[in-house]
Amino acid sequence: MSESSRDTAEGAGWGAAERGSYQELMPRQVEKLSWLNPKTLWVARNGVLASWFGDPTGRTRTRWAQQQEAAGAPVDKVIRRDDPDRFSFMVIGDTGEGDAPQYAVVPGFLRMSQDTSFAVLASDVIYPVGATADYGTKFFRPYQDYQAPIYAIPGNHDWYEDLHGFMRVFCDARPPAPEPAPRPPSRAWLRSLLWHRPGAPDEQRLAEARTLRSAPAQQAGLPGPYWAIDAGPVRIVGIDTGLLGTLDAEQGSWLREVSRGPRPKILVTGSPLYVDGEHHPCPIEGGGTVDDVVRDPDHHYVAAIGGDIHNYQRYPVDVHGRTIQYVVSGGGGAFMHATHTIPRVSVANVTERDFRCYPLRGDSLAFYSRLYGRRLLLRRLFTLTEAEATAVMAERLGIDPTRAPGASTRVTLRTRLVASLLGAGGRPDRTSRVRLPVRKVYTRLFSPSSATYSPPFFKNFLRLDVTSEAVRLRCFAATGNLRQELDPPVEDEVTIPLV
Repeated sequence: MSESSRDTAEGAGWGAAERGSYQELMPRQVEKLSWLNPKTLWVARNGVLASWFGDPTGRTRTRWAQQQEAAGAPVDKVIRRDDPDRFSFMVIGDTGEGDAPQYAVVPGFLRMSQDTSFAVLASDVIYPVGATADYGTKFFRPYQDYQAPIYAIPGNHDWYEDLHGFMRVFCDARPPAPEPAPRPPSRAWLRSLLWHRPGAPDEQRLAEARTLRSAPAQQAGLPGPYWAIDAGPVRIVGIDTGLLGTLDAEQGSWLREVSRGPRPKILVTGSPLYVDGEHHPCPIEGGGTVDDVVRDPDHHYVAAIGGDIHNYQRYPVDVHGRTIQYVVSGGGGAFMHATHTIPRVSVANVTERDFRCYPLRGDSLAFYSRLYGRRLLLRRLFTLTEAEATAVMAERLGIDPTRAPGASTRVTLRTRLVASLLGAGGRPDRTSRVRLPVRKVYTRLFSPSSATYSPPFFKNFLRLDVTSEAVRLRCFAATGNLRQELDPPVEDEVTIPLV
């Protein structure tokens, strides 16, 4: 097994390294997606409109579900497989920008998934707006050699075109009849005036893309945007949290119903329940939360895995004497969300000793310092070595460094200044009134497009090995370097008992 970022800087992908073979998989021409481009922000406006004028996704989701049931999809939305008690599956989240970081994940993913029964895409399959036209280069092409079904749940980006692309590709569904236009003046009418709507798909282009994953063994046949899979001894429950990270009443009722019974369950959600040192229980319309369902001992959930945030985090939370593993796994290809902005963890009795993340905070800070050093033409000021970044993050968090930075590494005024300007997380007893707004502005407005950076990319994917007694969850790294491509390092591992 190769060394990981927790072992050495080389294991993290730093230093002179040979780039991986992923470039051979990519299209010749790749559209560079930038979230600083006003055009990108404009087509992705529906999330903002939903927060201002009301969220219509619940009604739209119901119409999709009714159409699927009329077409013969099971009413309970349960996919019943014939996997044995011992099987494996993959989880990968937030995949589809279609550039080098997404394709860099593919070789290691294929290597570690050769004997798996299926894969699950956890949130945001296609960026920027889930368009049907983007599925060729951002879904069918990269995963054409994965010879098993790929199930998926949509993320907020997949909803930016009212889920048309997702439902067409994964459910073979045609758009439902449009709703009557709202009457003016009303919030719904104002929303409808500005709403981004999908255009008609290019049927020939879609048909050509589908041939890349046309084998019978690769077909998933989802009943809708939320579903459950009975596989071996476990039930995997996938929920659709729409544009704003919530559940409508109808899906909430289904979730409570499908969660009953003694069978061990794993939740897959587009909105992680613990993330960045905070608890986000995910409200359900009409009362209650998703985490209420997960925590109910009669439902027997053992893990909750969420996408949306583009890195890896794990929180082992004690719930009435049993441990539920809350995991963030959204590092499948989209631009990297920083981990160095996560403050010292203290939530639900989970501390720094229990918490795991990838990339490590020091690697995240070094990554961003290089990026903004180039952007601002201030390389000598901004750029921190991985050793400097590791040392300053250990100081700011009051923890021992995960990877020793080296005896000669000093924390200087410059390294502290750069860490502060880049929103580095700090100890609760040292929280600055200035640092928090800087962190919010930095992480929400100035996170980069992944296409602007070269290896290491710090992407990840999960493999879960299931037996009747336990689930072994491993987080594998994808850096874009050949070394980690040939032998993907394990960045985190935990065994979850089922009995």
